[in-house]
Amino acid sequence: MTSASTLLIQYLEDHSDEFLHNWRKSIVLSDNDLYKEEVLNNGVKMFQLVKRAIVKPLTEEEITTLAHKTALERVNANVNISEFVYNVNIGKSIVIKWVSNSGIELRELQPLIEDINSLFDRFSYLAVRKYTEIKEQQLQEKDLYIDQTHKERLTILGQMSSSFVHEFRNPLTSIIGFTKLLQNGYPDLPYLDIMQHELEQLNYRISQFLHVSRKDLIDSTREEIILTDHLEETIEFLYPSLLDGDVSIDFKCEEDIKVLGNRDELRQVFLNLIMNSIDALQEVDGHKQITVSCNVKDGRTNLIISNNGPEIKEETIEAIFEPFYTTKDLGTGIGLYICKKLIEKHGGAISCHSNEKWTTFTIVIPVESNVVM
Repeated sequence: MTSASTLLIQYLEDHSDEFLHNWRKSIVLSDNDLYKEEVLNNGVKMFQLVKRAIVKPLTEEEITTLAHKTALERVNANVNISEFVYNVNIGKSIVIKWVSNSGIELRELQPLIEDINSLFDRFSYLAVRKYTEIKEQQLQEKDLYIDQTHKERLTILGQMSSSFVHEFRNPLTSIIGFTKLLQNGYPDLPYLDIMQHELEQLNYRISQFLHVSRKDLIDSTREEIILTDHLEETIEFLYPSLLDGDVSIDFKCEEDIKVLGNRDELRQVFLNLIMNSIDALQEVDGHKQITVSCNVKDGRTNLIISNNGPEIKEETIEAIFEPFYTTKDLGTGIGLYICKKLIEKHGGAISCHSNEKWTTFTIVIPVESNVVM
């Protein structure tokens, strides 16, 4: 031990009470801090570490033990870590000030001041790092809990919806059947065609819920489908909705494009996208337009459905394909989610692009899933 070290330790011990008193007056403590007494105790322990560090370098474990203890207390106290950093810096400043006024020659004192600075910096770094690790772990656990709770709620919602929809579908099937009988027996009876269309729409919405609750969505039987004919049938089915919404539709599709897929699944996608376009166009003043086009390019079948409705913001586009996300007052938020799953089931992809003039949904099915005549 050098004479300077001996003199400095003796000096600090003689003035320890005064030093700690000044530090306690200067530090910041929150009124709701449950560990106020521990803050003061940790200050005493840190002062002891300073005196030991003057004798010989401390081990990493000696510094880490107090740093981790302090970090855990700061987390449990639920106060900002900036208070801790401020209090440590106050302690360092007071210690350096007292050491500088010890009367020891500066040449002998300088290495000891550097050791004290290094100790405070290392202690602060280890404590803040541990504090951050604990906080991040807590956030991960909280996110995991929220995700798990959300999944459980979705499961319960799915079970309730599936049960309700099954019970609702039985009488609906009977009503659809009797409506068809009336059409056959009394073809001139007014409003039957409207009733039939609305019932089909209701049955379609019910099918959406059932599709979400099924692992395989719907029957996966595949066949060759003439895309033009299938799209024309869908548009014809939606004609009353187009007429009621005052929407014009422009259909351009290359002839003889055949796709290998499930007829009902693809119809589900076409219906959903066109119905969404009709709904969006109700917010437009003036001409309401939908364009549907399909072509084969670079070995891929491309189906493009566009409307001149309101722009979808860029930050919203990714979210619209998530389950239960909707911007409609009475929307279910499952339509586009189902579209995405069905197209992916066909080995394809669906995307959306929107600007002030047009909102466009593009469906791409790879060449191995289609046949071009």
